[in-house]
Amino acid sequence: MSEIRVSQPHNVTPAEAKQKVQGFQEMVEKYGVTSTWSGNQATLKGTGVSGSISIAPKSVDIVIKLGMMARAFGVDPVKLESSIRKRLKAAFEGEAA
Repeated sequence: MSEIRVSQPHNVTPAEAKQKVQGFQEMVEKYGVTSTWSGNQATLKGTGVSGSISIAPKSVDIVIKLGMMARAFGVDPVKLESSIRKRLKAAFEGEAA
């Protein structure tokens, strides 16, 4: 099992940070991964994928665990991590973190 961890610093309220994470959520939903929110925490679940999104006062932390099924479908953990980092950076661009 591969594990991807990405942390994006921010300087906005947790509610604003949650809104900015919407683009990432839309990306993973394209791959059949659902997110269930409880406060500032989300659980991610999909075929061969699990993880979480945590919104802290100064950072957004994403953990993705890729199981055997995800690897069988050709998911490249390095490319996925790079894509997540780019999307989060773009979402929070323009603010001083």
